[in-house]
Amino acid sequence: MPKAIVIGAGIVGLATARALAVKGYQVTVIERTSRAVGASIRNFGMVWPIGQPDGVLYDRAMRSRSIWIDLCTEAGIWFDPVGSLHLAYHSEEWQVLEELQAVYGHRQTRLLDAAAVRSHSPFVQPNGLMGGWYSPTETIVDPRQAIALIPGWLEGKYGVKFIWDKAVTDIAYPAVYAGKEVWEADRLFVCSGADFETLYPELFREAPITKCKLQMMRMGGQPNEQRIGPALCGGLSLAHYTSFRAAPSLDLLKKKFDQDYPELLKWGIHVMVSQNQSGELTVGDSHEYGPTHDPFDRQYINQLILGYLTQFARFPNEQVIETWNG
Repeated sequence: MPKAIVIGAGIVGLATARALAVKGYQVTVIERTSRAVGASIRNFGMVWPIGQPDGVLYDRAMRSRSIWIDLCTEAGIWFDPVGSLHLAYHSEEWQVLEELQAVYGHRQTRLLDAAAVRSHSPFVQPNGLMGGWYSPTETIVDPRQAIALIPGWLEGKYGVKFIWDKAVTDIAYPAVYAGKEVWEADRLFVCSGADFETLYPELFREAPITKCKLQMMRMGGQPNEQRIGPALCGGLSLAHYTSFRAAPSLDLLKKKFDQDYPELLKWGIHVMVSQNQSGELTVGDSHEYGPTHDPFDRQYINQLILGYLTQFARFPNEQVIETWNG
């Protein structure tokens, strides 16, 4: 049986370990901490095909969705295939949604009038609502739960071995070193940004990539176990995902955003909200790009995010119980 070593037990490492195990490899995963605590657990938990244009990227996103659903079902991990709802409060936003429906209607998306939007989610702000664009494919997982449980599932189903609290210090194929300890395998995969940066600093520096800091928040569970329906997205999200570039009038909408929301755009803010199995809401986010970031959250950015959220959704419990950056 061929052997493989995966460095990093975040979502990329776990996905790589699963793919290798399915192909018949004996897989060992080495993780520098006692559990994954990086970007893999600091996100919405959104499986988001709607954000990808038709072709290879969309096919890959749908394949990812299928794997997530199968894995979660087998491993007993919570997921909710609730879909997504992009909302329009301005004619320019509505025009973009109409154009996107014309392009992507084969995905079983639907344009909804204001009444239909409210039937999908009673927490959508009714004032000024023109309508929305519903997609059925988006699926929510709780990243904190999923990343914690998938290693045990991989161990039980495929015999994947996990070595925790070991920081890899060098790689000299076929050997992987953690101080004086050494492992060997036929194939080696570095699946951690931190390890990539320290193990291959020249390659990391030359690669056309950078780091991104995202500020996010979590609101408490809603009373009486109320569910918000689909993941909700404000108009600014239309300027964020590559699939939406298919709308001919998107540039006109972006010009409106430049005039109406210069401060939000300065911090790369577009606002979405998803709900986990406990009824809590994950809200975000901002985008700051660069090699090094301030480790502290800016309350000002959080207030910008929350202020924009109130333009398209209000909830019975809006108490912020956690803030973080990823």
